[in-house]
Amino acid sequence: MSFRRALALAACGLAGGSVLFSAVAVGKQPARGGDAEPRPGGSAAAAVPPASAAPPGLLLLPPAAAAASCPPAPGWIERPAGTGGYWDSNWDRREPLALINLKKKNEETGEEELASRLDHYKAKATRHIFLIRHSQYNLDGRADKDRTLTPLGREQAELTGHRLASLGLKFDQIIHSSMTRATETTEIISKHLPGVKKISTDLLREGAPIEPDPPVSHWKPEAVQYYEDGARIEAAFRNFIHRADAKQEEDSYEIFVCHANVIRYIVCRALQFPPEGWLRMSLNNGSITHLVIRPNGRVALRTLGDTGFMPPDKITRT
Repeated sequence: MSFRRALALAACGLAGGSVLFSAVAVGKQPARGGDAEPRPGGSAAAAVPPASAAPPGLLLLPPAAAAASCPPAPGWIERPAGTGGYWDSNWDRREPLALINLKKKNEETGEEELASRLDHYKAKATRHIFLIRHSQYNLDGRADKDRTLTPLGREQAELTGHRLASLGLKFDQIIHSSMTRATETTEIISKHLPGVKKISTDLLREGAPIEPDPPVSHWKPEAVQYYEDGARIEAAFRNFIHRADAKQEEDSYEIFVCHANVIRYIVCRALQFPPEGWLRMSLNNGSITHLVIRPNGRVALRTLGDTGFMPPDKITRT
């Protein structure tokens, strides 16, 4: 089954069944560092059956809400051009109504009690996510440990760190890819943000998220690379990109230092754009991409690949 067909089935369920089907974009690290850049010139929506057919303890959305947010099969990714799109409000599986236990909901005796329970699951804070692409690094390194930042790359990281500090925000944490170039970029940026904790993760390592459309001639990973990397990068999206927890009282500001392919894929997924379009965007080294996730699950892109704080002679895209 193709990814597009699987995602189409995920959008509205299998023939009205009650199983929550989730399509994962699946797909080895690109050669020589992996930040694929075009050369010059060259969620599933929750399916909601009748209450009697739903699994015990699981409620996604009532039929009316499902009909409003989910178009007829075969789903959004196969809809003809020009017919418009729709927003899956439960894209992160944190829509309050989807979190209420089905059996308990059916036992409710009043709207006030139901409203109270819904409030218990509602997010109250906004998450600000700053996705930073690592700085310029040594492309000739054979292993990851040899792909260290260049002198210019270190300058870029200093400029990025200074820019983030100048925003005057209280950053909560810096989560970074465990690859050398991202770790070194993080260390330099963190000097400008004293006291902000750093967390390393393999989930944000560079890779091939999903086969791009249109394809590019100079970068053609094997199918197994998409299969291996794609699931991991999708897991990174699901782990880190979502609305705030209901217990979070204040807005948060989080920094993620990772790689071009990962950032571009995350942007497409967060905005519910076709994920195959990730390679249509281009990101400079040390650039800042700012995503905002509101308590109601709405997502906005405030900046994409901003390097306006860098002098022109310091800007690269390698």
